[in-house]
Amino acid sequence: MKLSNATLNALPETIKRPTYDRSKLTPGIVHIGLGNFHRAHQSWYLHRLMQQGLAQDWAIIGAGVRPYDEAMRLKLAAQDYLTTLIELDPAGSSAEVVGAMIDYVPIEEGNGALIERMAQPDIRIVALTVTEGGYFIDPATKGFDASHPDILHDAENPWQPRTAFGAMIAALKLRRDRGVGPFTGQSCDNLQGNGAILRQTLVSLAQMSDPDLAVWIDQNCSFPNAMVDCIVPATGPKELALAAEFGIEDQVPVTHENFRQWVIEDDFCAGRPDWDKAGATFSDNVHGYETMKIRILNGGHQVISDPGELLSVGTISACMDHPLISALFEKVEREEIMPHVAPVPEFTPQTYVALIQKRFSNPKIVDTTRRVAFDGSSRHPGFLVPSIRACLDRDMPVVGLALVSALWARYCLGTMEDGSIIEPNDPFWSDLTALAAKAKEEPKAWLSMRHIYGDLQDDPRFAAPFARWLSILYSEGVEAALKAYLV
Repeated sequence: MKLSNATLNALPETIKRPTYDRSKLTPGIVHIGLGNFHRAHQSWYLHRLMQQGLAQDWAIIGAGVRPYDEAMRLKLAAQDYLTTLIELDPAGSSAEVVGAMIDYVPIEEGNGALIERMAQPDIRIVALTVTEGGYFIDPATKGFDASHPDILHDAENPWQPRTAFGAMIAALKLRRDRGVGPFTGQSCDNLQGNGAILRQTLVSLAQMSDPDLAVWIDQNCSFPNAMVDCIVPATGPKELALAAEFGIEDQVPVTHENFRQWVIEDDFCAGRPDWDKAGATFSDNVHGYETMKIRILNGGHQVISDPGELLSVGTISACMDHPLISALFEKVEREEIMPHVAPVPEFTPQTYVALIQKRFSNPKIVDTTRRVAFDGSSRHPGFLVPSIRACLDRDMPVVGLALVSALWARYCLGTMEDGSIIEPNDPFWSDLTALAAKAKEEPKAWLSMRHIYGDLQDDPRFAAPFARWLSILYSEGVEAALKAYLV
C-alpha cells in the first residue's frame, strides 16, 4: 500500500496511524534537516501530542539548504509528508505512521523561499538537526569559525545565504522590520550546550554584516539547550523491505530503537508545544543529563566503534557480542567514565551504563560501526576528552581512555587488521591519515592536534600510556592490546 493521506485508513490494523485530521493542522515549526533522527524524535513527540488532540497549531514545515535535500523533499511530498516509524524491539517490531509534518519548503539557491517562510508570524520555532560538526565551531578555540567560506559568503550576501544560519538571520531581520517579533531557535543536535552554541553561531554571523540585528537577536530570541537521545540507523534496502513487510510502500521509512529521551530547557520566547505531555522532560539541569548521555552513551560509542571497525565487526550489537570489545566497553565505562558523572532524577550512572549496554546490544538495530566511527575529529574531543580531563583532575588513571585514543589513531591509518582499506570516514581524513602514519614512529605526533587534545600531549599521565598502547597495537595487534588492558 503506497503511503499517503488517501491510504491511511486502508493500512493493516496493526499499524498505528494519525487519529487527528491532518487537513486542519496549521504550522508552527520550521525544521531544517529532515534526516532520520528528527523524524523519529522531535516529529514523533509532536505527533503523540496531536494524537491527544493537542498542538494542532504546531505542525512542522520541513526545510533544507543544500541541493541534496531536494531528493528528500520530493520523496516526502509524494507521500503527503508522512513517515513510517518502525520500532525494532527484540521482543517484536511494530510500525507507526507519523503525520506531524505537513509541508516542505522548496530547495533553491539563495534560500529565498525558506527565508520568507520563517519570516511568517505563524512560525514560532525554527529547529535544526545539522549534525555536531555543522555549527561552524573553531576546533582550536571552540568559538565561532568566521573564516569558513560559507560563513564569509553569507556575511557578504545576507539575502542569498548558503547556510541555515544565514537564512535564519535574514528571516529574523524581516520579522524585526515587519514587527512580527522573534522566534525560538531550537537545536536538536547532539552537542553539549547546543542552544548556547546555536546562539553563538547566529549572533556571531549576524555581527559580521549587521551588528544592530545581532544585538536584537541576542536580546529577543531564545535558544533552549536540550539533550536528545534515540538510536536511529540509516535507511537502506533492508529498511525499505521491512516497511514492505508491514504492508507499506514508504520511500523513506525510519527504523529506531524502543527508547527515546528529550530533556529541554524551558526557554521559548514565542510559545511551545507541551512536549512533556508526550514524555519529554523540561528541566533546569539539562547540563547534567547532557553530561551523562554524552560521556556514557556517545563516549561509549567511540570506545567500541574503532576497535570494531579494525576487527571487521560490522555493527554495534555485534561489538557488544564480541568478548574483547564488550569487556573494553564495560571496564572503561565503569572505571574511567562513570565515576565522573553525577546522577539525574531518572538514572544513577550505574543504572544508565546498564541501560546503554542493553540498548547497544539490541540485535534488531543494525547500526554500523562505520557510521558510529564517522567524524572522530568532532566526536573524540566532544565525547571522550572531557572524561580524560576529569580523570586527570582527580589524579586517576586514564589507561583505558588512552587505549581508546590509540585505537582511533590506528583506525585513521586507514587499514583494518586484515589489511583491507578503510574508506575515508572523517571530514579531515587525509590530515588524520598523515598524522597516524607519522605517529606510528612518533606517537606524540598524534597528540599534537591541540584542537582535539589541548595540552594533553604534555601530560605524561596520558601521553605515556597512549604511546605504549600505540606501540602494542602496531607490534602485536588490536586483540593483543585489548587482552593486555583487560588482564
